Amino acid sequence: MANFQKICGIVCEFNPLHKGHQLILDEAKKHGVVVCVMSGNFVQRGEPAILDKWARTELALRCGASLVIELPLPYAMSGAERFAGAAIFLLNALGLGGSVVFGSECGDIQLLTDSAKQLLTADFEEQLTRNLQCSTQSYAAVREKTLRQTAGDVYAEALRQPNNILGIEYIKALLRTDSGLTPRTIRRRGSGHDKTASGGELHAAGELRQMLYAGRSIKGFVPDIVYDSVETLKKEGKLPSSPAKLEIAILCKLRTLSVSDLARLPDISEGLEFRLLDAVKGAGSLQELYEGVKSKRYPLARIRRLVMNAFLGVDHTQSALPPYLRILGMDNAGENIIRQNNNRLPICVRPRDFEAAGGEARRLFQLEARADDLYALSFPTPQPAALDYTTRFIRV
Repeated sequence: MANFQKICGIVCEFNPLHKGHQLILDEAKKHGVVVCVMSGNFVQRGEPAILDKWARTELALRCGASLVIELPLPYAMSGAERFAGAAIFLLNALGLGGSVVFGSECGDIQLLTDSAKQLLTADFEEQLTRNLQCSTQSYAAVREKTLRQTAGDVYAEALRQPNNILGIEYIKALLRTDSGLTPRTIRRRGSGHDKTASGGELHAAGELRQMLYAGRSIKGFVPDIVYDSVETLKKEGKLPSSPAKLEIAILCKLRTLSVSDLARLPDISEGLEFRLLDAVKGAGSLQELYEGVKSKRYPLARIRRLVMNAFLGVDHTQSALPPYLRILGMDNAGENIIRQNNNRLPICVRPRDFEAAGGEARRLFQLEARADDLYALSFPTPQPAALDYTTRFIRV
């Protein structure tokens, strides 16, 4: 059996996997066996993924990954710090050396590393606490302002771009855990989040999702194997998954919740549960609900996550970090990684593995499976329940 000494981790959603993602996968293969930690059927923006996690796993494996590990629901639908911290924790749990590669707007690993170190200083933390107490701006805006005060413009500017922010959070998590993984970055090419590509730019995932919702072809904007899969799934009624299909169900669920139920949501504070409850009472659509809650202090992405967490039953009682490594798919090289027996968490592939692990692992899997039963209703042709119990993991 080959004994791979190094892995190269990628934290991803692949929603959908596009040519920019392919560049990162190609870069990662230069540095080790590619291990993806991938969000499941719900993603960080507080919406269902446009392709299900099994389809995205197979595409990841066919595009260069060797092992795909699921980032469980509570962490996949979290803010950048918790999202990144949980993903790095899972990569660390493999017990192997290597690296983590990610895309960033700046492409400068030294700048991102220095920025991460600045965010971890006591001076920054103390100043951030003071600034938050007297500001009505969002946490992200106050953090950027604080870093400008404590470290200077060059570091603060790095916090103005979404991929830079995630990269800095990955590095913070690596530093906090004294990880054996080295961060690497490549400069992100193409259009930014929620922007339109122009002049030969690579298309961002958000733009590709809008094209799929509108029934337009994404041929040429994604690897050929992704396009072929998308066309097949369309014919089967399994694409695109859409938040609109769940809209009434979400509003119905939220109208049954009390203020104490909402107060149990993760990342809720400052009495936001009262603002959310008031908005729920009058909202006739998700957009009206979001508009009724968001403000300078509470940006839309945070509100979407709160709403979806409330719908799916995610609350603050879940463990701070994932209690297992769930394998969604692998090839022979990925299997060799798992067989090295350096793993620091239970390895779960089949439902019985979660039962054997018991405790928090079993509870979290049950939460994930219930959420995926609801996700199955978001397709053009609703899918059956219990897919987490009946779908085999992907072997390529």
